[in-house]
Amino acid sequence: MKFRSAAAALLSLSLFLPCPAVQAQDKVLHMFLSTSETGLDPAVASDNATLSLLENLFDPLLRYDYLARPATLRPNTATAMPTVSSDGLTYTFRIRPGIHFTPDPAFKGRKREVTAADYVYSLKRLYDPALKSPWAYMFEGKIAGDAALRARFGPDVPVAGLQAPDRYTLRIQLTAPDNNFLFYLATAASSVVAREVIEAYPGQAGNHPIGTGPFMLGQWKRSDRIVLLANPDSTAVFAATPGDDPEDRAIAAALEGKRLPRVDRVEVRIAEEFQGRMLGFLNADYDYLEQIPESMTEMVVHDGALKPDLAARGIVLSRFPVLQTYYMWMNMTDPVVGGYSKDRIALRRAISMAYNSAEDIALLKKGFAIKAESPLPPNVRGYDPRYRSPVPYDPALANALLDRHGYNGRDPDGFRRAPDGKPLTLTMHSEATVGGRLRDELWRKCLNAIGVRVVFKSDKKTEIIKASRLGTVQMFESNWIVDFPDGDNFYQLLYGPNAGRANYARFNLPQYNVRYEKARLLQDGAERNRLYFEMNQLLHAYNPWVPLTHVLSGDLRHPWLKNYKRHPVEFTNWRYLDIDVAQRARLVRGKR
Repeated sequence: MKFRSAAAALLSLSLFLPCPAVQAQDKVLHMFLSTSETGLDPAVASDNATLSLLENLFDPLLRYDYLARPATLRPNTATAMPTVSSDGLTYTFRIRPGIHFTPDPAFKGRKREVTAADYVYSLKRLYDPALKSPWAYMFEGKIAGDAALRARFGPDVPVAGLQAPDRYTLRIQLTAPDNNFLFYLATAASSVVAREVIEAYPGQAGNHPIGTGPFMLGQWKRSDRIVLLANPDSTAVFAATPGDDPEDRAIAAALEGKRLPRVDRVEVRIAEEFQGRMLGFLNADYDYLEQIPESMTEMVVHDGALKPDLAARGIVLSRFPVLQTYYMWMNMTDPVVGGYSKDRIALRRAISMAYNSAEDIALLKKGFAIKAESPLPPNVRGYDPRYRSPVPYDPALANALLDRHGYNGRDPDGFRRAPDGKPLTLTMHSEATVGGRLRDELWRKCLNAIGVRVVFKSDKKTEIIKASRLGTVQMFESNWIVDFPDGDNFYQLLYGPNAGRANYARFNLPQYNVRYEKARLLQDGAERNRLYFEMNQLLHAYNPWVPLTHVLSGDLRHPWLKNYKRHPVEFTNWRYLDIDVAQRARLVRGKR
């Protein structure tokens, strides 16, 4: 207990100790996070800001290839991709010798090497009921024998499916095949931690991030400034698979075989205000900015291109397809828009045909989006770039469809009545924000064009989501950001048994469900793609969704930043980035 108390006291001081002074020749990456970080514990953190830091401080078994598209896994602390048994249940990894945790008093002066047993401990830790890990769902019930951990948690409780038969061999056995299991092992949550550190600082692991990643914590002033220093013991070496893109090939040529990271330190600020981020970038306080705020697009972009004065400074604008789908869903159990009868299908189809994607993209998204043809965005496994929705934007056809299916009665003000003669009014929830109000007006215009009255009910998004899970919301625009880059992560949003969870539309169609169940057992390939095509057709036949857009993030970077390529899944690319210090100094002096 005395040791633990002393260590905790040392921690409280170490977070605020000054970093080594920056030397003129040091390569310093200047960055921001858009929200404040929380505790730096891989098992607990789930917000994007904290995950951005964790993936630089800690190491999972696998990482994503920096250049391969679609997103592809490669070994990180493993020597190679695992061997997998013929039944798809047993994964055997070989841990790369010579990987060490960064120094900490918990190791009592010795250099602490990572072993397979450390990964066993780290994965077991996700089951700790005291942590309430938001990532436990990835493993619970899937690891053979993990019921023992759920019955009585303890790091020494034996689990048949988590074994370290020798110092560098890790064996994981599943209860059933899972085609996405390796993606789980590339998340920050499955990163390796040291038991000595966790036990030396009880309840304080999030304040004492000791990992094996390319960076280590240098300074941490909460919700203000974080400094990461290059880990002198980093064993990461660059390897990637570039495509045909010349920029990818140039990055690969510049980095191939080189030790990571390439910069000496990363200085991170918390910048929650849109204006502060944009002005900070333009003032060279940040080396790059991802996702230009919609409200500030016109500051830097004109007619779809970077403004000439910024281009003259060497600033580069790129558009990145985020693995995200915006969609408007309709509650299939709602008495107005729900159900599977022909008249309700016709109503939802007409609503879908009334949506003007071109106006949405041009006016609201400022050109930084593409039309969603299906639930899948580009760069997700199973995405078909040739697929086109059979439901067009066609208000005239939508009006004819409604007339044909009994919605031809009109109120004195011209709005349609339902087939039973009663007034027809749709209620769409929306966020109580400026953006929410702009989207309300777009939908009002689209639906009024087919004679349908709509009213809007504004609330906080968190409250709308709660009500959606209870089935009390009729219609709402939502979006899904990928958890892992596979089609299953999106098509499960329409799977009947997921109603009340991610399936807000409460779509429950046997023909869809059976295809989804077959598809989730298949690996990426022609047979699964055929099922995905049929699921798309069912989606467009019954219209529980109106697929809207996939965001194209407008990203800006300064010319002194090298090796930049945004990854579709990982939050940061800091380990790969390099800085031309002389060019930065020259251009910043010239600007000022």
